[in-house]
Amino acid sequence: MAIRVKAVERNVSFNKDEEDYRFVMLPELYNRITEEKVLAEASAHSGISIALLKASCSAISDVLLAWITEGHSVAIPNIGSMRFSINSKSVNNVEDVGTDLISSKKIIFTPSVDIKNELKRTSINITCYDRNGKQIGNISGSNPDDDDDGGSGSDSGNNSGGGNSNPGDDFVG
Repeated sequence: MAIRVKAVERNVSFNKDEEDYRFVMLPELYNRITEEKVLAEASAHSGISIALLKASCSAISDVLLAWITEGHSVAIPNIGSMRFSINSKSVNNVEDVGTDLISSKKIIFTPSVDIKNELKRTSINITCYDRNGKQIGNISGSNPDDDDDGGSGSDSGNNSGGGNSNPGDDFVG
């Protein structure tokens, strides 16, 4: 199994009078696997009926909704944890602080160690495209992780993540 990534040559200049073309890498998403297919596969792997799995997932969802919205970080067994976060503007004075400064509410997902380790072991195939959309190369291999901080390796261009000490670890949605 390998993760497919595309490197597309794009103009990254913020100045409309200048051009600065660079290769920007993005994951290639294959397709969305439906809830029904996930439940069917889990049923086949576990021997638990789809109805029981669906009821269990519904109960976990209810618990997540209740606890995350109360400000808890909630562990999901063998999967990871989820927590509530926000993006907001900053102000100089306490008198200016208010809910109107919040620009978005979001959920941060931190995968389990097993999922992180599996991702580290998964190879990556990169397909390169020029600025006209023409395929110009392929690169295959692993993404070496020289550090143990859970990040995405020393060859990573830029990591960002909502204030986590390990920026490459979280999915923010």
